[in-house]
Amino acid sequence: MWRLITHNFGWKVGSLVLAVALWFAIVGEPELVTTRAVPILYKNLPVDILIGSDAMDLVRLELRGPSGRLSTGALADLAVTLDLASVNGPGERTFTLSDGDLHLPQGVTFLRAIPSQLRLRFGRRKSKDVPVEVRFAGALPPGYKVTGQQVVPQVLRISGPEHRVDAIQSAQTDAIDLSAVTQPAERRVNTLVADPQVWLESSPMVTVRLTIEKSGQQN
Repeated sequence: MWRLITHNFGWKVGSLVLAVALWFAIVGEPELVTTRAVPILYKNLPVDILIGSDAMDLVRLELRGPSGRLSTGALADLAVTLDLASVNGPGERTFTLSDGDLHLPQGVTFLRAIPSQLRLRFGRRKSKDVPVEVRFAGALPPGYKVTGQQVVPQVLRISGPEHRVDAIQSAQTDAIDLSAVTQPAERRVNTLVADPQVWLESSPMVTVRLTIEKSGQQN
C-alpha cells in the first residue's frame, strides 16, 4: 500500500496542487449574470422546405457563471442551434428554447432566452422557368425602328416559396438605352426578379440582340 502511495509521488502532489489551485481560481471568481445576443443556427431542414422571411437571426440569452467564463472571448462561439428534423411540410411550428439548444462553457448556467419561444413559418420550395422581358429606355433616333429582338437565354429558372414563385410571370432586364442606336446592336444586361424572396438559379446575365432598320419616315 505504501508503495502505491509513494509511486510517482511528485507527480501526484503536483496534480493535487494544480487541482486545488484551479478550484480556488474558479471559486474565487465572482459569480455574475449577463445577457448576450447570439446567432440562431438551423440544422436538418429538409431540402424542399424554406424558412419564412420573418425568421429571427438573433436571440438574447441570460447566463450565470464565474466572471472569467462570461467574458467576450469565452462566449465568442456561443449560438443557439435549432433542430428542424421534425419539420415535414409547410405551416407554422413553435420552438421553446432551452439549454439543450446550447453548448455552454463549463460552469455557465442558462437562465432564460428572450424571447423564450420562436414561431417559424415554413413553405414548400418550388422552381419554374419564366420568360425574360426586355426593357428599354429612351427612343430610337428619328427615322429608325426596332424590327426584331432575340434574347439568349429566352427563359430563366427561378426558385423560392411556392406561393411567391407562382406570382412571378417574368424576369425583367435592366433598361437598354436606345437613344443613340442606329444599327443592329447586341447588349449584355442583368435581369431582376421583383420578389426579394425569389432567386435565380442560373446567371442573371442575358444577351439581347436588336435588329434596327430605317423606318422610311425620316424627313
